[in-house]
Amino acid sequence: MRGIQAAFRLERAGFTLDVDLDLPACGVTALFGHSGSGKTTLLRCIAGLERAPGGRLVVNGDVWQDGHQLRPTHQRPLGYVFQEASLFDHLSVMNNLRYGLRRVGGASARGLDQAVELLGIAHLLDRKPARLSGGERSRVGIARALAVGPKLLLMDEPLAALDLARKQEILPYLERLHRELDIPVVYVSHAPDEVARLADHIVAMDAGRALASGPLAEVLSRVDLPIRLGEDAGVVLEGVVVERDAAWSLARVAFPGGCLWVRDGGQAQGATVRVRILARDVSLALSPATDTSLLNSLPVVVDQLADDSHPALALCRLQVGTSSSLLSRLTRRSAAALDLQPGQAVWAQIKAVALIG
Repeated sequence: MRGIQAAFRLERAGFTLDVDLDLPACGVTALFGHSGSGKTTLLRCIAGLERAPGGRLVVNGDVWQDGHQLRPTHQRPLGYVFQEASLFDHLSVMNNLRYGLRRVGGASARGLDQAVELLGIAHLLDRKPARLSGGERSRVGIARALAVGPKLLLMDEPLAALDLARKQEILPYLERLHRELDIPVVYVSHAPDEVARLADHIVAMDAGRALASGPLAEVLSRVDLPIRLGEDAGVVLEGVVVERDAAWSLARVAFPGGCLWVRDGGQAQGATVRVRILARDVSLALSPATDTSLLNSLPVVVDQLADDSHPALALCRLQVGTSSSLLSRLTRRSAAALDLQPGQAVWAQIKAVALIG
């Protein structure tokens, strides 16, 4: 059976982890939530660093833990990337990478070479860790985890110790791993920008439990349990750059259901990108707007309406085409004035679209 089945119950003083998850066999699954929600504890259970008696873990049909066995960490074919790279200061980068191979009896040179190439660290191999920047150390730490040829990669907030500039330096490498790795990645983060940019699947955690689990776009568009990536609820759509307007520094992104104009981020025509649209930036109208400064207006269908966090507000889920969704936050008075009902055709007027890579 493909995928990851992870069920753990672990009790601690003042905290209980209790999850039962089915995660995809490939792509990036983000464990998202505030500090203390249980993200790292769950990751450590998957790694075998925390013992959860009675737990179950199956990775692509291979049983790592059940009621009859508990495979120790060193026998699990995984790579683990910690917040700190924890490199050996007396060893070169190459010897740090080779040291990580010892526990698996020496992986193939191909695996090591691939990790070096993916992370762009060939020019660093002779350096000692003291001569590396924070971003370079992180890339070496990730390469060390990949060099062992893991069947599962676990990443525990690998960018948490970096400043914004170093994060921006390393994110393109993580995106490349996302595109080119054919193994599942479980990525712990409380940073909304990382989740929006990298994740395919999201597990939203709180107080040791999974509030929601599913494909990123599907979970973010829920109105019964709106997940806020940062300052507000909103959706992430994946599309393709189909046009660049050099005169106005804009790009047109096509996604299932329509097209959006965004600020040109320099991506080539044909590139796959993601855009983020916040619920507060989507207003509704019964007919298409004219004489407006808004660049983006889409025909949509009201799918669901729900009360929002304030009694004056409502949250509306909108269907765009057959497979995409938007969220709109509006006052309940406005919803009543428009007489919004599920199945109703309206127009979504989008004030801002953020290109996130």
